[in-house]
Amino acid sequence: MKIIKTVSEMISSGSPGMGFVPTMGYLHEGHLSLIRRSVSENEKTAVSIFVNPVQFAPDEDFLTYPRNLERDISLCEQAGADILFTPDADEMYPEGFQTYVDLTELTKGLCGQSRPGHFKGVCTAVAKLFNIIRPESAYFGQKDIQQLAVVRQMTADLNFGIRIVGCPTVREPDGLAMSSRNAYLSPEQRKAAVILSQSLQYAKQLHENGENDINILKNAVTKRLETEPLAKIDYVSNIEDVIAIAVFIGKTRLIDNICIGS
Repeated sequence: MKIIKTVSEMISSGSPGMGFVPTMGYLHEGHLSLIRRSVSENEKTAVSIFVNPVQFAPDEDFLTYPRNLERDISLCEQAGADILFTPDADEMYPEGFQTYVDLTELTKGLCGQSRPGHFKGVCTAVAKLFNIIRPESAYFGQKDIQQLAVVRQMTADLNFGIRIVGCPTVREPDGLAMSSRNAYLSPEQRKAAVILSQSLQYAKQLHENGENDINILKNAVTKRLETEPLAKIDYVSNIEDVIAIAVFIGKTRLIDNICIGS
């Protein structure tokens, strides 16, 4: 596996039929499932590790976001990646940088409302990575359903011509969606965090038993989340037939979602 740190070298190392998995590192099985799928579907696979400062608000966890590059390198190799692109912030945003990518509608609710400017940072970084790596396909987890929708819209609007592949959320044995931020949780908080998946599964069961009113289903999720004292709800919302939630467990903000349609 080739490790690349500069934009210029990455551009020169691109090749037709490339699959791409963008990450912020501190890899877990969710990331690895994306890498393995890309490896299975493409001639070569590039992975990026870039903790993007532009998508963090000043009061968020950019400085403390978990990092372990040595471990990530080993995991990428084991998953079959051909290239690992690890630029630093100065490489991605050199002095004088002033161009950003933003969406006007899809980013209004959910995390876009809770984290103003977040998706502007995400779209700017992803657009740059797309232009640098020039992949044929790019792989994103469905856990962040709004991000997936936003990237798909941006890709279509800007004519990138890249196939955006949404991949299923990977979960711990007890149902908690895998996330790099799970590392922040204390043992007590980790136990409490299972309420996210439990509340969503409860709504799915209600739907399977005949309840089709999305507002009733969202209210059921809210009430189930409120039974956990350590949980503080950011939002319970929906995108079409997907119920999406963001919940603070202590100071750690976690997201999850579930499809209640066909």
